[in-house]
Amino acid sequence: MDDPVTAEQSGPVDLGALFVGAHPDDESGALSTFGRWKAEHGVRTGVVTITRGEGGGNAAGPEEGPDLGRIREAEERRAVAAAGITEVFNLDKADFYYSVSSPLTRQAWGQEDTLGRLVRLIRQTRPEVVVTMDPAPTPGNHGNHQYSARLAVEAYRAAADPGAYPKQLSEEGLRPWSVAKVFITGTTGERKLGPSCVDGLPAGQYGVWSGVPAPGTGTTWAQVERKAQREYISQGWAGFPDVPTDPAKLGCDYFTEVASRVPGTASMLEGAVLQGALPLRTGLSVELDRFAVVPGASVKVRVTATTDRVLPDAKVALKVPQGWTVTGRGELGTVVAGRPGTAEFTVKVGAEVGRFRLPVELSSVDKRGFGATVVEVTEPVRAAQQALPQVAEFQEWARKAGTPALADMVPPVLTLPSGGARDIDVQIVNHGGTAQSGTVDMALPKGFTADAPSKPFTAESKTVRFTVRNTDPALPTGMKGGDYAYTLTVRPQNGPTSTSKQALELVPATTIEKAAAPPTVDGTAGPNEYSGPELDVSARWEGDNCESKADCSATARLNWHGDTLYALVKVTDDKPGSTLPASDCKRHWRTDSVEITLDPRGRSENTSDTFKLAVFPRTTEGPACAFRDADNHQGAAPSVKVASKIEQSGYTVEVAIPLAALPAAVDPANLGLNVLVYDSDTQNKTGQTRIGWSTWGGVQGDPYRWGRATLDRRPACGVEHQHRLSPSSECPPVTPPVLPLIALSSVDSPQSIEQSVRIGVPLGGSAKSRSAVHVLRATAKESTVDVRLAVTGPGKVHVFAVDAVGRVVGKQVQDVRPGAPRLRFELSGTPVKVFVGLEDQRGATAAAVGRIESEP
Repeated sequence: MDDPVTAEQSGPVDLGALFVGAHPDDESGALSTFGRWKAEHGVRTGVVTITRGEGGGNAAGPEEGPDLGRIREAEERRAVAAAGITEVFNLDKADFYYSVSSPLTRQAWGQEDTLGRLVRLIRQTRPEVVVTMDPAPTPGNHGNHQYSARLAVEAYRAAADPGAYPKQLSEEGLRPWSVAKVFITGTTGERKLGPSCVDGLPAGQYGVWSGVPAPGTGTTWAQVERKAQREYISQGWAGFPDVPTDPAKLGCDYFTEVASRVPGTASMLEGAVLQGALPLRTGLSVELDRFAVVPGASVKVRVTATTDRVLPDAKVALKVPQGWTVTGRGELGTVVAGRPGTAEFTVKVGAEVGRFRLPVELSSVDKRGFGATVVEVTEPVRAAQQALPQVAEFQEWARKAGTPALADMVPPVLTLPSGGARDIDVQIVNHGGTAQSGTVDMALPKGFTADAPSKPFTAESKTVRFTVRNTDPALPTGMKGGDYAYTLTVRPQNGPTSTSKQALELVPATTIEKAAAPPTVDGTAGPNEYSGPELDVSARWEGDNCESKADCSATARLNWHGDTLYALVKVTDDKPGSTLPASDCKRHWRTDSVEITLDPRGRSENTSDTFKLAVFPRTTEGPACAFRDADNHQGAAPSVKVASKIEQSGYTVEVAIPLAALPAAVDPANLGLNVLVYDSDTQNKTGQTRIGWSTWGGVQGDPYRWGRATLDRRPACGVEHQHRLSPSSECPPVTPPVLPLIALSSVDSPQSIEQSVRIGVPLGGSAKSRSAVHVLRATAKESTVDVRLAVTGPGKVHVFAVDAVGRVVGKQVQDVRPGAPRLRFELSGTPVKVFVGLEDQRGATAAAVGRIESEP
């Protein structure tokens, strides 16, 4: 047989760019860019996918968990190959479920381990450019996407810091690596079509046009990207429509620079992988002693230039707006490797408030390169409504991560129930050096009132509380109402006034009455079973518009009795979707279904503190089935009673939910509630339209945007205390969530093992094991394979026999000690190769591949 091949025998890969995402397909919207970089500049791009998407949907079959992870990894490798990408690195973290919470993702993945794996991978592969996703909790943004982007930004600094993860240097032989630039996807500028889509963008933002012809394909890069996206069959993407063939109708991929260590502003790659006027790997960093300053104040700017060659007669110059002043000397002399040049400037800002970009020029003789920094000039005293918990957490992260300009990516917004009221804490921030007191005014739009139009603040007070009420319940809620803008004006006793724009959003509200008797759960509304208001569940929040009420519309009625909540949802639907077996009672968004979401306290930051019930109105066996999804304990819902009635015009679902099944006792004055309907008109396990009661664009994973319900005459916590209602603060704490954290390990992926051997990078972002593994001999006879290994240290081996088309036809997992262990296992097909992943007791890995010989 061929000589044994191990990861230790291959040289390390050297990447030009690295995309960091959370799931297979996260990179799919940037493949035309990566393809262009490869074809036009020879840039080798790799993809980090922190999970394998095990918690996502599967439109192609019943596989889930690790089995789905293998499918999605294969889809991703096929898809990115269209852009010339051959390296996909999985970090083996769990795709637990769709959550819009970065903090919950951090809890599930673990900060130190995940960041350490990413830092190690960057030090191993040495990319000049890192591209990642949106790190902000913008509405509907997946929490896994947010946290992946934050990890990428943190890794930019940590990978270059010898004090970060020092054992990677002292024990693994790695070296610090300085990524040149980091970009996140998206732009705040105008999105245009045609080649001009690259023009007119804000400074530091870039467009890469997808209408350029892809060499050797006869198509544009947009068409290449669309063909690649169709590889994601499990995600229902196989039916994606064609993109326009007219290049003038094709747009750009957009990116925003969030960090840079090199001069180069003309393009994303300048100074990183494409040489500008200055030599490649010339460094240019700009640091401020503070980001926000008041008019007339000064900020210190430190500019450092580095090189791995020689920069003779180096100088830096700082350009400031008219009316500003700058002092300091920019002469650096001759900058050589190992001896950076540094200049310090003092900038006195002008009177105008706003965010200002300060260009920096680095010159050496007659060659010049450019960088920039950003300063925010702000009024001495400002006011802002309290941030949502996830927004406040992001703002704090942005400041600590050294990217304070990102902190305001999410517009300030709070919700309140239609016809209801809430307290709003207005935060007073003093950027000046003098203690201030004064007043803050709240100017609300029509249909809203506050308990006072103006309130005082003192030097000691950091918050001022207003009680705001919606006085016009006829105002539209959800997406139909959108943001109701208002202003806060601060009037300090000494200094200028400042005004800031804020926003409120209305969510629908209802009262759930107590039933005289418990309804019979049979899929029909019996006489007098459901009293109280009927909820309109017909507002679209995602997908195609309903063609008519007959196509998709719904109503819901709810009552409570004893310790049970009852709901009856009547859906009008003239064309049924796929009917699935009861064994596949999960991932409800694939076909017709109803979802009822309950936030027991009405203040959950994410759905892990909530109860979410999904119901299929029919199964192949006949009866309806119910299950919990993306909540406090995803999975079966054995305590829930469910029934349905199928009619030609649609179906009715009825459920009885024991309140004891919720993760906390219900606050009867503030129950978070939503009723959602998923409509499919096809038989391919994909949905077309989503409608509901409290509806907003994107997945409905933000409990603060659910509606509000009052449980009429129900005591708090379900009990009475001396004829008074117990306040929610006395209720028992929320039950800790049980997250589905089962993930496929790279040692269990022949695809990952093959890559590790090919490029010499250990599996799953792990360290290289001190134990080596080799395939000495592998022979197949009839329905068994015999594999002889050489192992230099203890560990566990995962051995796969794979056929000519890549299917696993046999597998064995076995603990081994140093020596030549022999494994024999059954086969279900004809193998041609054996793949071996080894994991030692420290979690470090090794890999090997060998050919399988056939014995007569």
